[in-house]
This record gives sequence, C-alpha cells and structure tokens, in this order.
Amino acid sequence: MRSGDEPLHARSPLRMRCGLALWGLLWAVAGTVAFVMAGRPQWAAACAALAAVAATDLAMVIRHIHQGPHYQPGRNIPPYEPDRGHNEIRGTAGRRRGSRP
Repeated sequence: MRSGDEPLHARSPLRMRCGLALWGLLWAVAGTVAFVMAGRPQWAAACAALAAVAATDLAMVIRHIHQGPHYQPGRNIPPYEPDRGHNEIRGTAGRRRGSRP
C-alpha cells in the first residue's frame, strides 16, 4: 500500500547490498588474480582498486547490519517520524535559528 511519503520512510535493503558487495568483491579479486597471471599489471591494479572499494562497502554494510534496527528495521518496527526541524529535548521547538529567547 502506498502512502505517498515513501521517500521519508524508505528502508535500506542492506542484506541485498551485502550480497552484491560480496559478489563484486569476489569478481574483483578473481580479476586481479587473472590479470596478474596474464602479465597485465595495469588491469590487475584496476581490479585491485575495485576490490578495495567493494571490501570497504562490504565492511560498512556489515557494520550497519550489526548496529541493529536503526539501520535495518524489521517488519515489526514502525517507520520513524521524520524530523521537521523541531527539537523538544533542548526546548527550542518552534524557534528559528539565531533567534534569542
């Protein structure tokens, strides 16, 4: 069911992104090995750089998955209300920036 405010309540598909990053990492490592064996150091370096990017992405995705429902909420977690610029905790709700009390 569409509510019309999907961009405000979007949830990141971290498990799918984890799989894609792992797939890219495997192919980049395989490409690095293949180009080293073929004697193509420039292509091997390019694949190694791509493998480093994929490994970094994979590490960040795994970190976000381990941080819990704030980054990967389950079906039982309701969507967060968007922050509309109000800060009730500090008592600045409804005040503009730079205005004095």
